[in-house]
Amino acid sequence: CPSAVPARRPAAAARAAAMPADAGPGVAKWVPLDPAPVLERIRFDDKGLVPAIAQQHDTGEVLMLAWMTAESISETLTSGRVVYYSRSRKALWRKGDTSGQTQRLVAFRWDCDRDAVLVQVDQAGVACHTGRRSCFYFEAEKEGVKEVLEVETEPEVLYGTVAK
Repeated sequence: CPSAVPARRPAAAARAAAMPADAGPGVAKWVPLDPAPVLERIRFDDKGLVPAIAQQHDTGEVLMLAWMTAESISETLTSGRVVYYSRSRKALWRKGDTSGQTQRLVAFRWDCDRDAVLVQVDQAGVACHTGRRSCFYFEAEKEGVKEVLEVETEPEVLYGTVAK
C-alpha cells in the first residue's frame, strides 16, 4: 500500500452530515451513487467476484465476509441496501430478505490492490446465519479453540422454521 495519507474527514462522514437522518438512529439516509467509477476500479477474479468484508460503521466490529459481483455492487451503491452474491445459490443475495437482518450501507471502500472491498454498514440484528452478531466467533487460544460470541437469536427463529 502507498504511504499513509494525512488524517482528514472521510467523504462518507461528510455526506452523512449533509443528509437527513431518517434511515435509523445515527444513520443518515443513503444518497444513491453512480457505480460506474467504482466498478472501473475494482479488480474482480476470473469468476467475476470480489471478497467483501462487512464492518459495523460506528464500532469497527467485523461482521462477516461475503462475495460481491458488479451487479451486486451496482445495486448496493444505488439503493443503499447491501447486496451480495451467493456462490452456493449462484444468485444475488439481498441481506435480510429471509431473516430480516438487513445491512444499510454507510460507506463503500476498497483496498490498495483493488481486489477486496469493505462495506461499512448499519447492521439490523445479527449478521451471522448462526444467530450471532458476527460470523467471526471462533478464537484460537493456547488451550485450543474457543467460541467468543453467544447466539443472540436462534437460527430457527431467523429463518422461520419455528414459531417466533
